[in-house]
Amino acid sequence: MRSIIAEDPHWSLDLIPSLSILCLQCIANTVEEHQIFEKLTPNHKDLIQERLSLSLPLHVTADLVPDGVYWKRCCEQRWKICDISQHGNSWKQMFFERHLENLIELFIPDGTDPKTILNVLPFCKKYVRRLNISQLLLPLKNPQKGKEDEQSESDLVTNDEEDEASAHHFDFGLVLGMLTNLEELDLVYRIKQCGMNFEWSMFQITDRDCSNLSIVIKSCKTLKLLRIRQSQIDDKKCRLLLRYLLDHHTLRELDFSHNMIRDAGARVIVELLTKSRLETLNLCDNEIRSQGAKAIAHALSNNVTLLSLNLRLNQVGDEGGHAIAEALQNNKTLSHLHLGGNDVASITAVELSKVLLKNKTLKSINLSCNNLGEVGGKALAEAMSYNSTLTECDIRQTDIDEESAASINKAVWANQSAEWDEQAKQRRTTNTISH
Repeated sequence: MRSIIAEDPHWSLDLIPSLSILCLQCIANTVEEHQIFEKLTPNHKDLIQERLSLSLPLHVTADLVPDGVYWKRCCEQRWKICDISQHGNSWKQMFFERHLENLIELFIPDGTDPKTILNVLPFCKKYVRRLNISQLLLPLKNPQKGKEDEQSESDLVTNDEEDEASAHHFDFGLVLGMLTNLEELDLVYRIKQCGMNFEWSMFQITDRDCSNLSIVIKSCKTLKLLRIRQSQIDDKKCRLLLRYLLDHHTLRELDFSHNMIRDAGARVIVELLTKSRLETLNLCDNEIRSQGAKAIAHALSNNVTLLSLNLRLNQVGDEGGHAIAEALQNNKTLSHLHLGGNDVASITAVELSKVLLKNKTLKSINLSCNNLGEVGGKALAEAMSYNSTLTECDIRQTDIDEESAASINKAVWANQSAEWDEQAKQRRTTNTISH
């Protein structure tokens, strides 16, 4: 018996591709010239997605290639961490959202050609539902020659004010009008890795940004969540941002946490709260005091949409805390309240205990890092013995005595167990009906 020995020791007849595979590879190689992708079977489409070149232009692949293996390959090639749960569990949505985010984060006002973004918008506008911008650059400063070495302090102040007035970041008017499916906008006005070029102006939103952004967001009819954090929003900028949003019909969540909003800014937000349909309001780590908290409480007493209110790390004090607790006597919708780190004491705790005796909608209260003391602890413990709906009550670092803390935690655990049992019962009932 004669045998043929191949020069390649790894060669085998099993390595010869079938004719159908060769045809699919040919289609993948010529997809730009012969767009017959839609005529293929689902299995063949999957095989082609594994073979398509990742360098194909977006105007070819955007509408032609459906969500699947190809877009997964594109994402994994560009980014080390790919979590599609943050992007509607869609690889295609993730690619276009992060691609557009990267273009915006590297855009230099008055320096980058707007066409770099405008050219890709027609291809990605249908797939972008969420934008998470973690950096926004400022225009490049032109070196000013001929300055005297010594300059008076008044001149320096004047120049700083002029710089701040003229400074601006990326104009979202370029994109938001075309993103007809955008639901979430998350912005941080800062520059990452600025190194030795650090300036405070790199970490704040400007008045011009606020005015432009407010007008653009008003026209964004699908937006449900607006989040602007760590951007030095003060009362004036808060007013500018919300000027055109008071009658925004789709906005459901507002997050201005880690800013510099005081009582005047809180009153502007209250106006939004009374005119919109907000369900979640996060003002964590601002500078809201008792008067701002009173304004929020007044709106809360008549509000029928807000489900969650976060005032953690403000300075509302007992005067503001007492007002919010009083408002909850009438409110029938709020289910989550965070007053942690707010300088509230036993007066607020006693008033909240009255709420717990009547309110049946409140599910979670956070009072951590406050000085509630023994009096406040006993009042809450007594109220919790009659409450059957509160399933979370954070009382860490509140100087509550151990006996009261144990009593409160025991009641919370009992409510949690009852809720879990009810949920399990509902699931069994649903399964029985479905079968």
